[in-house]
Amino acid sequence: MPKVVCQGAMCKCPLGDAPAPLTVTSQQVVKINGMLVATIQDTAPGANIPPFGTCKTLTASASGVPTPCALAPVGTWMPGSIVKKINNIPVLTDASTLTCGIGGVVTVSNPNNVIEETK
Repeated sequence: MPKVVCQGAMCKCPLGDAPAPLTVTSQQVVKINGMLVATIQDTAPGANIPPFGTCKTLTASASGVPTPCALAPVGTWMPGSIVKKINNIPVLTDASTLTCGIGGVVTVSNPNNVIEETK
């Protein structure tokens, strides 16, 4: 079962050389364990997702000169939750991906959401 993604979740791109934490700006109301819950609209480069270090594709295009990531999201995170929504916007789940126009596909490597279960 997919997990809900929260503020500070770690994201990664296979073309970048460093993971990056997600910042939630799409909503400021719903929290889990004090952390804002992300939605599929948290896609803005810089504001929501910092660069992933050096980009392999851009570096190759620059004849091997190390070139920083320049995330170029194509649409929103997909698919998001089919059940949970905030302000009619699907909640982001760790099974979702975000396509970058430069060629990578961003994934959530750690949703930053731990829910304790009792037995």
